[in-house]
Amino acid sequence: MSNVDQAAAREDSAVMARRARFMKIAGTLASAGLFAVSLAVLYWLITELDADEVKAAFARAKSSQIWLALFFTAVSYLMLTGYDWVALPAVTTQKVRYRIAALASFTSYAVSFTLGFPLLTAATVRYWIYSSVGLGARAIASLTLIAGITFWLGMGVVLATVMIVLPGSASTFTRLPLSMNVLIGLAVLLGIAIYLLVVKRGNRTLSVQGWQLRLPGVRITSRQMALGAADVCAGAAVLFVLLPPDAQVPFATMLAAYVFACTLGIASHAPGGIGVFEATMLLALPGVPREQLLGALLVYRLCYYVVPFVLALVLLGVRELMIRAGMLKRQLSTPDEGEHV
Repeated sequence: MSNVDQAAAREDSAVMARRARFMKIAGTLASAGLFAVSLAVLYWLITELDADEVKAAFARAKSSQIWLALFFTAVSYLMLTGYDWVALPAVTTQKVRYRIAALASFTSYAVSFTLGFPLLTAATVRYWIYSSVGLGARAIASLTLIAGITFWLGMGVVLATVMIVLPGSASTFTRLPLSMNVLIGLAVLLGIAIYLLVVKRGNRTLSVQGWQLRLPGVRITSRQMALGAADVCAGAAVLFVLLPPDAQVPFATMLAAYVFACTLGIASHAPGGIGVFEATMLLALPGVPREQLLGALLVYRLCYYVVPFVLALVLLGVRELMIRAGMLKRQLSTPDEGEHV
């Protein structure tokens, strides 16, 4: 290698090192800022809750309904942990333990679901956790993108299935003719099929802000779709079991309404889709008495958003304390310069 080539290589290496240092500093600052914002949002959520409304909502719900809602919440978030675990082999050759992937996935979704702006907030939480075990910014960005695609694929599969197989149940929500529901389902299914064809035969590399991000192949994508569909069904089941027993709402109708409400809530970028999600469900389920539905929606939000959000903040705080305690222990066990051992 000539001197010119060696100089160029050293310069490229220096540029990469500076970029890595910048990303580490920026990631740390963003993580600390996000944690502070999360605490502020949590305080806002708590202060905005009307104690009388919460008591009335829980009084209307049976204990068996609340326990079932918490069970399906756990199932949904368990499926979410699989998003990262399945996608990791596609973005890195480094071995990452499931407990790390589960922590990163659970906390990133619990925080992003509540704060909104999922790509930004989820990527920040993931960087906070994965960077500590050696994953680079590119791999974490790819992982966040793939997990986001998994979420949308799962919702697409569920929506298409309901629209095609049970168009009558979907009509309760869409107010459209059966044939139109089937056409919507087929259009969504066609979009999914095109995506599968692209990842199977096309160029799976995306360029985003100079970063080269690679999408997984059909095998991993299929597993993602199954996880995503199971997650969406479990999430819808949380609200479904909280409806009054005499609501007479088919689960298929709930699924279609839930997917639309989630989509609009995410598009609004409101924290947790608050307001938008509730308004959509009120329009989608006119047969359920308004007061009872609002109570069910309040308990749903507490079970599916607030409880996981609080748990995520506790886990992130405890993990940070453990990391700091470990660093202090290593420093104390290392002899000072000039000290005789």
